[in-house]
Amino acid sequence: MAPALRFGALLEAFEFVSSGGLGGCEAYLCTETSVIHWHSDFGDNEEVLPDDIDNSEKYIAIPHKNDLGLGKPLALEFAEEVLPRELHEVQEIFREPGAYGRLKELLDHHGMLHRWYEYESKALEQALRQWCTDREITVDG
Repeated sequence: MAPALRFGALLEAFEFVSSGGLGGCEAYLCTETSVIHWHSDFGDNEEVLPDDIDNSEKYIAIPHKNDLGLGKPLALEFAEEVLPRELHEVQEIFREPGAYGRLKELLDHHGMLHRWYEYESKALEQALRQWCTDREITVDG
């Protein structure tokens, strides 16, 4: 059995993967050691991925936020719960590129930006913990 994965390490890897476009930044969890291996198509890669990284029994790809429904669906859920009168506007915001910047402007205008960050953080933690549970990964912290 692998040692417990530190939640902070998982969160850091998740943020790395989610920072790039889909596939631009990748991280893989070794199920035997709980070591996370990182790779990016951007800049210098100091770490070389293991030769057997494609072994799905040994390595699990850390998900991107879109894999966990933490992008647009979460923003729409938040708007529906917290700013139902603005739901249509939020839906319109997501029809064009640059949606998150405009969403944050709208939320700031309504004094809800801090509440959004709390909501997003809580949803992220729940989703990552559920992701681990679904894969029988023991998490510490």
